[in-house]
This record gives sequence, C-alpha cells and structure tokens, in this order.
Amino acid sequence: MTACLAISNQSIAKALTILAAGQLVAFPTETVYGLGADATNAAAVARIFAAKQRPAFNPLISHVASADAAFALGQKTRIAAALAAAFWPGPLTLILQRTDDCPVAMLTTAGLDKLGIRVPAHRGAQTLLQAFSKPIAAPSANPSGRISPSTAKHVLNGLDGRLDLVLDGGSCESGLESTIIDCTGEVARLLRPGGITRDAMAAALAAANCNPQIDIAEPLADRENPVAPGQLASHYAPKAPVRLMAKTSSADEELIGFGTVSGAGKLALNLSPSADLVEAAANLFSMLHAVDAADIAKIAIAPIPHTGLGEAINDRLRRAAAPR
Repeated sequence: MTACLAISNQSIAKALTILAAGQLVAFPTETVYGLGADATNAAAVARIFAAKQRPAFNPLISHVASADAAFALGQKTRIAAALAAAFWPGPLTLILQRTDDCPVAMLTTAGLDKLGIRVPAHRGAQTLLQAFSKPIAAPSANPSGRISPSTAKHVLNGLDGRLDLVLDGGSCESGLESTIIDCTGEVARLLRPGGITRDAMAAALAAANCNPQIDIAEPLADRENPVAPGQLASHYAPKAPVRLMAKTSSADEELIGFGTVSGAGKLALNLSPSADLVEAAANLFSMLHAVDAADIAKIAIAPIPHTGLGEAINDRLRRAAAPR
C-alpha cells in the first residue's frame, strides 16, 4: 500500500527522505499530479518508467524551483528567457539544450541532448523542490498512456503499491498538463498545447523583441521517438473508446457535454455548462476518470471550440480517441 499524506512540514520531510533514497513520491502541481524521482539518479528514474510501464524512449520533464536553477541545466536562449520571464513559475515546459555539466541523468531525457524543464507554481511543489535542491523528474502520476491524475485519489487508483508516498494537495487548479515549447532554434516550436496559449506566448515573444512566430509540431506515430512527453498519437486514454464532436449519443454511450450540448447517460456530465474553456480544462481529466470508474462501454464528447485553451483540450481529446 502507498502512503497518502496531506502536505505539511512532516510529510515534506518524509518525501525528501524517500527521494534521497532513490524512491518515488507523487506530488501535486497546478496542472496534474507528478510521479517524482531524483532526476540526477538514473536508478531512481528507472523506477518511474517501471511504475508507469512507460516506454524508455519517451523523455521526462525535470522540475526545479526557479528559472536560475532551470538555466543551470539547460542553455538559455533569447526565446527561452522571454518565455520564462513571462510565464514561470507556471504551466510551461521549455525544451533546452543540456548544459555541458548538466547533472540530469541521460535516462531522464531518453538519451537526448535536449531536456524538458519546468518551474511549477503550486505552493506544495515549490516547497518540495526548494527543500530537495535538485531537479525532480516527474511525468504525470498515472499508468502510461492513461488519463492524467488531478487528485491524489486518481494517483492511488492507478499506481497504488508502485510508489512510496503521495503528497495530497487536493484537486489541481488547471487539470491540464503544461504547454511544451522547444526553444533551441531560431523559431519557437510548439510540441504540446497546454495551459499557456499560443497567442499568449506569441505576445510575450513580441514584447521581448523576439520572433513571435510559433511553429507547430505534428503528433508522432507510436513508434517514433519524441523529444518531449505527450507527443505520441495515442495518449491520455480512458478504458472505453472515445468519439469526438458528438451532439447526441447512442444508448450505449456516455455523452460528456459542453455548453448547450448537455451530458447524457449514467452520469450526464458537462465539462462547462457555461462554455467556459478554463472550467472545461479543469474538469476534463476528472470527468474522464469518473466515466472510467463507472465502467462505461463507450464515450462521446461534445464539440469544443478550437480557440485559446480549446486548442489544448482538443489536443488531449484527439489523442484519447486515437487508435490504440
């Protein structure tokens, strides 16, 4: 059984002991719960891959407490500096070239000379990172390819017995993973939409006198090697097959609504009756978990506008609905 403790000075101290011993701790961020290990310890990172049953070619994001700590690990570019100044701490992951003396284990980056790094805003995560003083590798705390966890209960439902401790910080504020953007070239490249929108990033780059252009990477086939998490075509998947752009449902489907499209079926869920994309993003994974728990045969999901946060929501839904 995995211990689950509310965040406190005592539970943080216990988490630090576990991480220092090369074991696993799940902790909340403003996006989703992460499954954490010492990013500089290859054996500890290997335990993440084993617990999640995650392909070793799929790299992990390293979390640190500050931009200064991030740029000690990855080379600062003008694009990276501008985005970090605008959005860190927050739900933004930057892909950077490793510095020459970067201590992050090569297993963490799947052998690549680039690494993904984030400075989370969540108070509990910040407390843990500041106290540990080393980067913590932390993909979402769920079995690989399944729905990301936005509560401690979701973590335990998927990984109980595979890690030592879950730090319970309540429900995650965003419920949608971080935006991932490659800052290593002359033009920023969006690898995964998330809580920071493309328009917001372009505006920040323009304000810093950087090229505001943002290229968009296409989803990878399942056998292609990604440079960041969340790039595979099939990901974030519930147990039941998913049908998108649904305005009505069949008798064997659970319809998750949005706006004026009401939910239908056993649970009759609606991501946001007021068509608020922020509310929809926060509810997405928790509602998919609820449908999974109800053993629904099929899932239908109402149309979501492809503007602002809708781009990230539709990205997750497209991958959840992809052939497996």
